[in-house]
Order: sequence, then structure tokens, then C-alpha cells
Amino acid sequence: MACKWFINREVGRYAVCTGAPILEGFKQLPGPRNRAVWLIVVPQVVVAISAIAGLASSSATAAVLVLPGPLWLWTLVIIGAAASFVLWGRYGLIEKAATVPGLALAVAAVVAAATVFPNPGALASGLVPQVPQGVDLQEVLPWLGFALSGAAGIMWYSYWLPPKGYGVAGSEQVNDGDTPIDPKQLDEAGRKRLKGWLTQLTLDNTVAVVGTLIIVLGFLILGVELLRPQGQVPGEDRIAEVLGQLLGQAWGPFGYWFMIAAVSIAFFSTTLSNQDGWARLLSNGTGIITRGLGLGGRWADEGFLRKLFLIGLLAVIPVGVFLIFGNPVALLQLAGAIEAAHLPVLAGLTLYVNYRSLPKDLRPSPVTTGFTVLSALFFAAFASIYLYQLVAGAGSGS
Repeated sequence: MACKWFINREVGRYAVCTGAPILEGFKQLPGPRNRAVWLIVVPQVVVAISAIAGLASSSATAAVLVLPGPLWLWTLVIIGAAASFVLWGRYGLIEKAATVPGLALAVAAVVAAATVFPNPGALASGLVPQVPQGVDLQEVLPWLGFALSGAAGIMWYSYWLPPKGYGVAGSEQVNDGDTPIDPKQLDEAGRKRLKGWLTQLTLDNTVAVVGTLIIVLGFLILGVELLRPQGQVPGEDRIAEVLGQLLGQAWGPFGYWFMIAAVSIAFFSTTLSNQDGWARLLSNGTGIITRGLGLGGRWADEGFLRKLFLIGLLAVIPVGVFLIFGNPVALLQLAGAIEAAHLPVLAGLTLYVNYRSLPKDLRPSPVTTGFTVLSALFFAAFASIYLYQLVAGAGSGS
């Protein structure tokens, strides 16, 4: 999570200082036209389909515990409902409605973890960085990709900051559309104002990382103390049921059903936000690519592309993928592995764009740059070992 703090802040830095999403910066890189945009968009298509199918079917594992009907039917209903809310502009309303249950789930997890708190010595030893014996990166890497936020989620950050008035987007100099403002043309007062926004960005990132770390630690303690002794793993169509046992064993039936309800809402709202985020990212990236290829009309209209992706790529296709392959955990693992492998690419491109686009006093410091590079290398190392294990496993299997 600390590694993602640096990457997330650099993506946010570009949005704050230019008022544009990060792909608008990538399209300005030298070399073959839009090569960096292609490098982002193509893998994210696979991630989007797998993640939406996995998240929706995970939410459906809670629905089938209390409602009639098979898992595939509720997966279809959840994907369709979430896409409809985004398409009809009700995403913000649902997001606000899901905030209270989400906070309640987070607080409940931390409080329950405190009630089953392990021996302090055992907890401290578990926090010491080490490489476990026989670690299976096919299990670890996907969750490293998703923890806090994946590569896609970090890029969505640059789409959500300007509409909220962060940085140059809140000034009179902001233009309509996604064309970046050149911060090098700002006067000293304008750059000083942006420095204040970058401080706010740093604070927001820190609060998000620390808060998420506390919640994740709570769930890890519950899993180790309650599920591990029983050999329980949240897999396939039992995700909600097994997670329900985390609070069920601590607080009885109330805790069990509270967790079931919270898991259902959390996965549904995450499906919703993911559909919105990928619709923005992929429509913007595809629009950049099609315009670069000289195409016009609807194929250059990002509003049309957003609806097309939302209905086809983020609704219809994920339903088909789940019906064919099933297993929400495996789908999320595939998406998470690609996300983790994409993080070093995103970090490298973003650093290059920031150094190229921003004036010296708004660029990342040498210390920030160093830690961002180390973060990228961390994920690159995991991705490389993961790929090696896959190839070695395939070779031994043949």
C-alpha cells in the first residue's frame, strides 16, 4: 500500500497541475503516436471484463443466501442494475447510499478484530517483512494488484479529481474538455496555489492509505484467528458465506447476517464504481486512439464510446464470461495479476510525463522520484517471478 501511495500521488499530481486525466498526458509522449495509450488500454480491456464478472458474482454469493434463484441469475441482475445506474447518471446517489454500510463494515471489522486480537508477540512477528517458505505468487500477486487500488483505480483518480475542483481545474483558467492546461505558463502565484493543492493531495492519499491499512489488518486478523484454524477459504460461490463467518464467530447470528448484507452492498457498489471508472478510462483512451488514426464521427465521440463500453464491454461481455468460466475468485485473480503487472508501467510513464510536462517547482522531488521508482521495481519483481512460475508450471505440466 505504501508503494501505491507514491504512484497514486504522481497520477494525482498530473491531474491537479493540468486539469486533465493521465491518458491525455500519455498521448503527448514522443515516439509512435499514442503508443503509451495503447499500452494502457489493451490490457485494461481484459482486466475490466474479468473484474466486473468477478465482483458482480461475488455480490451474488450473498444474494443467493437470502433470495431464490441461481448464482448466474443474480450475477446477471447485479451487472445489469449497476450498469443502468451508471448509464442513467445515478452513480453518485448509489455511491452515497453505500457509504454508511461501507463505513459500518469497516468499523465492525476493526472492532471484531480487537475482540480476537492475537498475542502481541505473534502479531509483531507477522508484521516483520519476510518472504514465506514456498510462497505461491499465483495467489499473492492478484491481491497485491487490487490492495488499496489497482492500476486502473489509480488512473481513475485523475478523472475524478478535476470535476471536484482540485488544482488548476478549480481556477478560471480551466478549459472545457480534457485538453491539459500547460502549467509552465502559470505565473508564480498560480504555481504557488498548485503547491497548496499538492499538499492537500498528499494529505488525502495518506488518510486513504492509513485507513485502508487499518481495515485490511482487521480482516487479516479475523481471517487468521477465526477462519485459518478451520481451513476455511472464501472461494468460488461461498465468498459471502465464508466472510460472514468472520463476524458470525465473534458476534453470533447478528454478526453473520450483518456481514452478509455489508458484503453484498460493498461488492455491488464496487461493481458500480468500477463500471463508471472503466467506462471513463476506456472511452477516453479509445477516443484518443481513434482520433489519432484519423477516424471521426461516433468513433471519436467519447460520450458515445462511454455508452458503448458500458453496455457491451462492462455489462454484456462480463455476463457471458461468467456463464462460460464461472468462479468469481479466479476471475478476480486474473484481473488482479494484470493490474499488478501494469503498475510499474503506469509508474514509469507517469514519472516521465510529469518531468516532461511540469515546471521544475511542481515536479516530484528526487526523494519522491526515488521511492516511486522503487515502488515500480517492487511490483515489476513480483510480476516477473509470477510469470516465471506460470511458465515453469506450464513446462512441468507438459
